[in-house]
This record gives sequence, structure tokens and C-alpha cells, in this order.
Amino acid sequence: MPREIISLSVGQAGNQLGVAFWENILQEHGLDKSGKYTGTEASSHLQLDRLSVYFDEVANKKYVPRSIQVDLEPAVLDNVKNGSMGGLFKPDTFVNAQGGAGNNWAKGYYTEGAELIDPILDIARGQAERADTLQGFQVLHSLGGGTGSGLGALLLSKIREEYPDRMLCDFAIFPSPKVSDTVVEPYNALLSAHNLVENTDITCCLDNEALYDICQNTLKIKQPEYEHLNGLIAKVMSGFTTTLRFPGVLNSDLRKLAVNMIPFPRLHFFSVGYAPLTSTQSRAYNQVNVQELTQSLFDKRSWLAAVDPAMGKYLTASIAYRGKMGTRDIEQASADYQNKHSQSFVPWIPDHIQTTSCPVPAVGGASSATLVANSTSISELFKRNHAQFVSMFRRKAFLHWYTGEGMDELEFTEAESNLADLVSEYEQYANAELDDEEMYGDQMEEEGQSYVEQE
Repeated sequence: MPREIISLSVGQAGNQLGVAFWENILQEHGLDKSGKYTGTEASSHLQLDRLSVYFDEVANKKYVPRSIQVDLEPAVLDNVKNGSMGGLFKPDTFVNAQGGAGNNWAKGYYTEGAELIDPILDIARGQAERADTLQGFQVLHSLGGGTGSGLGALLLSKIREEYPDRMLCDFAIFPSPKVSDTVVEPYNALLSAHNLVENTDITCCLDNEALYDICQNTLKIKQPEYEHLNGLIAKVMSGFTTTLRFPGVLNSDLRKLAVNMIPFPRLHFFSVGYAPLTSTQSRAYNQVNVQELTQSLFDKRSWLAAVDPAMGKYLTASIAYRGKMGTRDIEQASADYQNKHSQSFVPWIPDHIQTTSCPVPAVGGASSATLVANSTSISELFKRNHAQFVSMFRRKAFLHWYTGEGMDELEFTEAESNLADLVSEYEQYANAELDDEEMYGDQMEEEGQSYVEQE
């Protein structure tokens, strides 16, 4: 029995990303933009078998996303309603206020957002009650503005409070200095990240800097628009959720994925990568095999967060391959990579890389792969944000906007301290070596094995 997920899009970035995500998975499941199945009978088993993970079936064989769209101002949601996907969503799943958060985390968390939280939770409750076996929630938002960061953080803490035993998966777009819309982004991001440490089970970290670099340098798009960035994230999200949406693949629900990927509860921040990333012009000339796919997945240019994997070590990784590929080739490719780059993996976890394959190809390609990596290099993202935060907070710049909404300065200090602890935890585990007992145990095992061989 497929286990259901409720998706929440919060703020402008979250809603635009949500539309791109639904557009992508509609195509993969053979649905048109009104939610009607248009695929063939031959492929219907694969496409419809686990459709109920993300969709509710309503009258006339129409499928509706199990989603909620939230913003503190009406403009973005009006665009979604009036756009090509407007007829897909239930009208009562749109929740908005009139004021907006004005890029202020405190407005989204304490004042404007707090007034909207009850109607959002009522809709979530209704969707959860209609689900047979709810596995959890997925939240899409940006951490730079006011609504996605402030209201997003409030929503996560309320969901955690009300559904403590359900999985909470988060796709968070972190701000970056190179691509900045707002001066106070470092404040908003730090306060949100503090909340993500405490309240989510899985957080996929994305950032605009890496997305722009991929669009310009790899996909050869001279002036990337948000549409291009969201399309890129949607590709990765559809790869990440492949194991949840199609039958017969490993990590078939969020809890299994988390158990295999997270060795310590606080270290649940994942880097994601996608391959092949090629420009439209050269796509017709590229034929990639499993080895090349695997190799390029671990290249920092394929990652959607601007961190360098060489600056840390892999704790665990999961790769979802899509298209017609042999299981033996897949296992061989990941084993070869791990053996060749063993120094990049922590020595105290035995099987770092898990692989799975799905015969249904991603939109626009015959074969592709998505990497979800729990790498200690993600701490670079937090360090970068922390450095920007400190330079402003030391001078108390812009702080009156936050304290004016009822916030206390101590909240900033507490958030900063929590994030500093997280960075030192990542560094601690990156530098941890096998202790004497473990090494001695391995040695005994080898000696025992050779003794058996002699006998």
C-alpha cells in the first residue's frame, strides 16, 4: 500500500518551485495539466501503481495533487490559479493574506504568519484524515525572504508538534552572496536554519549560486530566469522522489531513506546532484553510460549547492538511476567509485553508497541519475551564511525591523550558537578515524579469514 505525502509550497519561491515540480511529475505519470490520465495501457501499471503517494483520485478519473499553496500576499497564488496549471489544484488549498512579510522573518513567524497558521493546519488536517497511511509532509520554500523563511519555519514547528511521528522532508533554497535579492537574507536564513535543525527529518539544501552556475556554464543559458532555476530543482526533486513514486525500488518511503542516510539525528542536511547536465544543443550528441553518470554525479559542478565535496567526507549516499540500465552495471559503477575514492568516505561506516534503479526515464532524457549525499562538506554552506550574519549582527544593523515585531535579540544569539554547534559536529565526524578497538576487530576478522582459508 503506497503511503501518502502532503506537499506544502510556502512563499513566492516555494510556489513557483511547486508548480515546476508538479509539472514534471505529471509528465512522468502520464497525466495532463488537468489531472486526467493520458498514458497507454502498457505503461499504466508503472505510472499509476503508486500515484496515490502524491495524488488524490477524485470524480471522473481525475487526479488532484495532495498539496497546499501558501503565501502572505495574493499575487503569486493568483498567478498559479490563472496559469496553465490552475485547473489542477483544489481551489480550497490556496491560503493567502493581503499584507506580505516584507522580507522580514519575524513578520512571517510572529505577526502576519501567525494569523494564517490555523487555516493552513485545518487544510493539512483534512488531507491527513483522508489519507490511509500518511508517511509525512514535504515543504518547499526559500530561506532568504520573509514568508518562505518565517512562515515556513513556523509551519514546520507546528507540523512537528501536531504530527511528531510523521516524516518531515524539506527542500530549502539557501541564499548566496553572489545572487542576492535582499540585504537581510543572512538574518532570515540563519533563523530558519536553526529551526530546520530542530524540526525536520530530512533537509535537501539548494542554493541560487550553484543553480546560476549550472545554468550559465553547463546548460549555456546566458540570462537564467527563475523558470530555469526552478526547472533544474524540479528535475532533482523528481529524481529524489523516484523511489517513493514508482514500484519495486529501494528506499520506497521517506523513513527508509532517512534510516539509511542519517547516522546522527542532527546531521540530516543533504546535498543533491543530477546527471547528465547538458545544454539543449549538445543533448542529441551525448550518450552516457553508467560509469560516466556515476562519475559526474560526484563532481561538484553537478551539485545544486555551492559546496566542494573535497572539503569534507561522505557519511552516506544514495543514487537513483533512471532508464534502461543493468543492475550489475549500476552496482559495479558505485563500487568502483567507492574503492577508487575511499579516502573521501568516512572509514567507520561500511556500505556508504546505496543504489536503486527505475525503468521509467526522467522527462527529456533516456537515462539519468540523482545523487542524495550526506556529506560533511555541507557545513561550508552554514559557515558562509554565518560569516555574513556576523558582519551585520555585530553592528546591530537592521535589527530594529525584527525587534519591532516582538523578537528578542537573544533569539539571534541562540540560533547562531546552534548553527556553530552543527558545523563543529560535521567537522568532528569528518575527522573521526577508526579507533583501536575497531581496527583491532578488523584485523582479527582478517586473520580469522586467512586461518579458515589455510584449513
